[in-house]
Amino acid sequence: MIKLKRVSNFLTNYFTLFVILVTLLAIFMPNPGTLLATTKIGHLSAVSILLMIVLFGMGITLAPTDFKRVAKNPLQVILGTVAHYVIMPLIAFMLVHLFGLTGAAAVGVILVGSAPSGTSSNVMSFLSGGDVALDVSIGLLSTLLAPVMIPTLLKLLAGRWVKVPFSSMFFSAFEIVIIPIVLGVIVHTIFKQHVQKIIEVMPLISQIAILVIILAVLSANSHTILAVSTLILIPVVILHNLLGYSLGFLFSKLMKMDIPQQKAITFEVGMQDSALASTLAISFFEPASAIAAVIFSVWHNVSGSVLASLWKKHSEKKPKTSPAYTISPEN
Repeated sequence: MIKLKRVSNFLTNYFTLFVILVTLLAIFMPNPGTLLATTKIGHLSAVSILLMIVLFGMGITLAPTDFKRVAKNPLQVILGTVAHYVIMPLIAFMLVHLFGLTGAAAVGVILVGSAPSGTSSNVMSFLSGGDVALDVSIGLLSTLLAPVMIPTLLKLLAGRWVKVPFSSMFFSAFEIVIIPIVLGVIVHTIFKQHVQKIIEVMPLISQIAILVIILAVLSANSHTILAVSTLILIPVVILHNLLGYSLGFLFSKLMKMDIPQQKAITFEVGMQDSALASTLAISFFEPASAIAAVIFSVWHNVSGSVLASLWKKHSEKKPKTSPAYTISPEN
């Protein structure tokens, strides 16, 4: 188990590098990833099953007390979740029109903007000295709302480019997102202390699953990944993420939240569950609509790490006059 934890820590520290390596592998050796992207097990794609494993891992780290924490202090959690589902979709819509995107590219950007908060934000919030409990709570609520919010936002913002199968997308998102999380919580509740070993190894399994998802999505689009129509998505994704951070931070300032809460809201607004976005893109739309999500996955890990590092250094320069914050376990 100790060796697995070391491997997990190593993968976490160099995750962005591994994402880049997987990207190169998908471009120059696309066959294995393409096969994975087109493989189905029953009615579910292999990519969907991988994402379900990731979300089961999230669920198994949760206990009923985590839900009580949301209920105990709901206002900030609700405000953060509303900010996320207002700011990121509207930025996506604005950028699509600003850059003149249409078709699969436009749908992909708006799909990323409509996704719930990314789990990477929990790590970034922890590293920066943010309010991790608030961060985790917002991430949990936004994820639970995803089956309703994603098809609703897509229909409103991307309906001119694609027909959104609302009911099919709702039930698919429910199956992929809610069921694994609920099963994870049930397993945690029933077996309690006995699941600790599983919890310790789940981050490694989740990281590997996300890398394989990226490999599958990029491989399926390897013939277009270097096309001009694809490269234009890079500045769009970068702006999407950075504007999300900026407006999330501004929103938390306007709500007069304290500094740890401002950091949590910033990461929760600006970082997206790009794995879910790419999975739904492959399942319901053209494969090319998943490219924006994969680019976002690479970029927000880079930008999040840099921002967390800058915030941490800034905090270390200040005299420590405020009381220490208790950090809850990561999910």
